[in-house]
Amino acid sequence: MIKLCVFDLDGTLVDSLRDIADSTNFALKKNGFPQHDLHEYPDFICDGLPALIRQALGNNYSPEASLRLTADFTCYYNSHFDNHTRPYQGMTELLNNIRAHDIKLAVLSNKPDHFVKVIMDKMYPDVVFQKMQGKSDLFPQKPAPDSLLYILEKLEAKVDETIYIGDSNVDVFTAQNAGVKAIGVTWGFRTRQELEEAGADYIVESPHDIMPLIIKL
Repeated sequence: MIKLCVFDLDGTLVDSLRDIADSTNFALKKNGFPQHDLHEYPDFICDGLPALIRQALGNNYSPEASLRLTADFTCYYNSHFDNHTRPYQGMTELLNNIRAHDIKLAVLSNKPDHFVKVIMDKMYPDVVFQKMQGKSDLFPQKPAPDSLLYILEKLEAKVDETIYIGDSNVDVFTAQNAGVKAIGVTWGFRTRQELEEAGADYIVESPHDIMPLIIKL
């Protein structure tokens, strides 16, 4: 029986691609580097901000440039994170349904911890999450299992009572490394093929497909 659902953020709970791309392009342009089209950004996201900046810089990468772009991205994104970002359709209803079944909710993301809490407060103000965890100095980032196992410990959940839900192979590997099952979602930034190749236990096409699955487990 599932007692805890842990969700990835970007590409799973919220469609944040445009704001992430705009913020990165702002930082690139400000520092004199080429910008990228929106369709390129899904491959840049999921491994955290340092990886996003590294991929956006490409052959222009240097530690110094990365530091400048990270600072400029953070400043811009802090004021523009909700220009286009919205919850995925049907997700609010799903989360409320999960809570109505007395199942705990948590968020685990490679996005900096500050932004996770700010975005969740804005996008899901009426949904109670027992734990929200972003990238911090306390844990290595996903797919290392440390942060997910920390959430389980804090919420007193067992691995066989927990399921992790995300849109990328990073999410699937995180679940596998922690010993919990993974649901891959196809509405996010990555492909069904990536989720299949990563070994997701289940793959769903819509938020409406998740609750019946959870009830069966």
